[in-house]
Amino acid sequence: MMRSFLHRTAPAQLALGTLVLALAVPALADDMHAMHMQHGQGNAAAPAIGEAGDDAQATRTVDVDMRDTMRFSPATITVRRGDTVRFVVTNNGKVRHEMTLGTASALAEHAKMMQQMPDMKHAEANAVTVDPGQRKTLVWHFTQPGTVEFACLEPGHFEAGMRGVVNVR
Repeated sequence: MMRSFLHRTAPAQLALGTLVLALAVPALADDMHAMHMQHGQGNAAAPAIGEAGDDAQATRTVDVDMRDTMRFSPATITVRRGDTVRFVVTNNGKVRHEMTLGTASALAEHAKMMQQMPDMKHAEANAVTVDPGQRKTLVWHFTQPGTVEFACLEPGHFEAGMRGVVNVR
């Protein structure tokens, strides 16, 4: 009798468990992306590093080259406070790279997160992901003097030294 009961309820329990998991995974992904936004890549970081710029208001264009040597060229850029810079970011490598602007601590935390979620795509104004042989534009308005860092947060790239600095005078 007990065996018959278990035999009949096991498929229902499996179906229920699958349903719960299917509903939980998107919610977890949303939570992880929200957490990602809290690591300095969203609006919370705007006062420290600036804000998304308007391409029509760009005061300067900087070409940035990314290669599989895990380096940006140039790796050091100097701008003036108030500049709106159009970064034309070209991936001359054979693997995907990205350029993400942020504070040193936010970029380091985000790099750790990317190790756990390597397929995460960025849709924030302070980042562009560029496939091999492609070019994208990132426009940023630098509102405060200081140092803004940039890095490739593809898994392993940050750790390999794919970073740079924008000095805002």
